[in-house]
Amino acid sequence: MRKLHQTIAVAAAGLMLLFAGAALASGGQGNDKHQTTSTSTSSTTSTTSSNAKKYGFYCQNQSKKHVAGQKGTPFSQCVTAMAKLANGTSTSAKAACAPLSKKHVKGQKGTPYSDCIKGAAKLLASQH
Repeated sequence: MRKLHQTIAVAAAGLMLLFAGAALASGGQGNDKHQTTSTSTSSTTSTTSSNAKKYGFYCQNQSKKHVAGQKGTPFSQCVTAMAKLANGTSTSAKAACAPLSKKHVKGQKGTPYSDCIKGAAKLLASQH
């Protein structure tokens, strides 16, 4: 039962970080747009949702399991890094992916940091 509670808590934390990354990607103007009209609200919500999915696409190879001593999961950290990179908050992929671990995980290819860098390169290539 305790394992189930931990899994639910990790999933909820991941979703919160995913939405926080999407909010960063939209430029932090969510409240201003939501108060204008109902038509504007629906387009803002769909735009935020599509950006969150787009960033998650570049991070799909990341683990969604929490690592002790880290804030969030490697996946949620990667999504946040992609949002910062796309939004221009971070100047480089190296800076955006810096919070991710550089330690190898047994049974996986590469590190969370190197996977984030690869995803960032793909994101930047798709933007140009």
